[in-house]
Amino acid sequence: MKTTTKPLSKSSTPKATSAAPKAAAQPKAPAVKKAPAASAARKKTNAPVSHGVGRRKSSVARVWLRTGKGTFTVNGKEVLSYFDTEVSRASALAPWTMLPHLSKEFDIEVNVNGGGMNSQADAVKLGVARAVIEVRDDAREVLRSQGLLTVDSRIKERKKYGQKGARRKFQFVKR
Repeated sequence: MKTTTKPLSKSSTPKATSAAPKAAAQPKAPAVKKAPAASAARKKTNAPVSHGVGRRKSSVARVWLRTGKGTFTVNGKEVLSYFDTEVSRASALAPWTMLPHLSKEFDIEVNVNGGGMNSQADAVKLGVARAVIEVRDDAREVLRSQGLLTVDSRIKERKKYGQKGARRKFQFVKR
């Protein structure tokens, strides 16, 4: 009778454990930070000159004026391509057309959300007007005379319980 023996695999051999304790971890030296002034001097940022917020119905427009050549962007698009009708374009551009000398000095960047296109245009109008008077206080009289600093606070009235709408009642049934 012939017997064969298999060699032991690596997983079945007992591992040798060292009885020596691990060396204590040495604390690391604090990292030296490079001066941010050197990197900031290389980057040329166009920081906002002024900021204004305009609201209309449920629309909110945040407006930033920056020194530039006169570009007007709304949510990353040019203002004429963002607003689809002439009425909303004219409303959004109203403070800018009242002060043509400022339109060549500043870039306008607007983030607007909520509501429809007409209420967004009115929110942009108020936000631009507020941002402009932060830069030039003498423009306040011109913008006030055109009614561009007046807040239109009309909002949709809420529906009341027991009624069909805000004012509409259910139809009376006699029989």
